[in-house]
Amino acid sequence: MKLRVFFIGLLFMFGLTNAQAELKVGDAAPVFTLKDQHMKDISLEALRGQWVVLYFYPKDNTPGCTTEACSFRDNINALIAQEAVVLGVSVDSIESHKEFAKKFKLPFSLLSDPKGETAKQYGSLLNLGFMSFTKRHSFIINPDGKIERIYRDVNPKVHVKEVLESIKQLRNQS
Repeated sequence: MKLRVFFIGLLFMFGLTNAQAELKVGDAAPVFTLKDQHMKDISLEALRGQWVVLYFYPKDNTPGCTTEACSFRDNINALIAQEAVVLGVSVDSIESHKEFAKKFKLPFSLLSDPKGETAKQYGSLLNLGFMSFTKRHSFIINPDGKIERIYRDVNPKVHVKEVLESIKQLRNQS
């Protein structure tokens, strides 16, 4: 019990409980330009007209993040068939993303958000004061730049299948 009270105190101390306006389905997706593992600028604005799967993940080369990334890799052709672009985002460096993408043959962009500014816009930054991580969240953004689906409780083992099914449904509705 004392440990729990201590942890809650830490949350307040580092501002983790400060409520910020969360994005909702139908909101315009916050625009960004970030560098990927190839040092290429990737801009959400430049992807207008396409479906975008924007997934935030905590750290390269960790078990859950590797499972999720490899699942996106293994389903990339099905996602492309649905005219979807996949973008992974974390606060890891470009070099870390480069090694991670090469090691697991990831055929999509991993975007480096070292200051967590984009993650914060999406409500996906966990700031511990002494370090920050991106939370495991995903967003499906429609060709008009609006958020169609938000996933805040992601299971890396089944998430990509959920995303793929959602995109199919959304495309059939349009």
